[in-house]
Amino acid sequence: MSRTKPAKAERAFHSPQSVTRVIQILEALSGSETALGLAQLARQLAAPKSSVAALLRGLAEADFVLAGEGLYRLGPAAYGLGSALLQARQRLQSSTLIREGLQRLAQRSGETVLLAVGDQDGQTLSYVEVIESRKVVRFAVALGDRRPLYCTAGGRALLAAQAPEAVQRYLKTLRPKALCPHTETDKRRLAEAIAEARRSGVAQTEDQTAEGATGTAAVLRDAGGAVLGALIVAAPGSRLRDRRGELAQLVREEAAVISRSLGYRAPRQP
Repeated sequence: MSRTKPAKAERAFHSPQSVTRVIQILEALSGSETALGLAQLARQLAAPKSSVAALLRGLAEADFVLAGEGLYRLGPAAYGLGSALLQARQRLQSSTLIREGLQRLAQRSGETVLLAVGDQDGQTLSYVEVIESRKVVRFAVALGDRRPLYCTAGGRALLAAQAPEAVQRYLKTLRPKALCPHTETDKRRLAEAIAEARRSGVAQTEDQTAEGATGTAAVLRDAGGAVLGALIVAAPGSRLRDRRGELAQLVREEAAVISRSLGYRAPRQP
């Protein structure tokens, strides 16, 4: 008999039902203000003590449960998992809120709307969300496409969100190349454009990456104020010239709406 009980408990530990019971154990411990004993847990789960004991041993070995004096409480691994799940939920909620904002902006502007994030090299950005305009003549970009920061509206918006000292360091090492006949490569004028974007809260470019291509961008921030990316409206130059102020206002407003939905609160102006 002494050998068959552990064998049964071991089978219980590896059975499909054990997954449900592990979750029930963690739920019971998280819902209790005090540590619980084996008998209490077995009673709550309506399960044999031997099966619950086997599950508790496995959870304790993985630090999901701490055991002492016959009582059990949540361990550090359980809190770590809870934190990771909360962060995953927040990321999912954030991506949904951002996507909804992109769709609103696309509907209001009638133009292609993009979300860009800065790359780790500190020199380029990548487009991670794209909603193309339904107009016949429209700006088109593929997901994952990379562009330099200095000549794109999204890049200049991301740079404008950095400290002036960081922008100076960026420009000091920058070796700008002309991607089309009108690409701005003068570092002084680039610094002025970035400073203007910082002042106005929106960056606008025209004929910088390709002739006839324009962009209007503002940054998105999370609850802690960190920059998540740049919200961009991209349009043919022929349409931007008549809507420059309108698109700047649309992008600025929608970026603020999305950021507030993510928990960001802009500091009050003195």
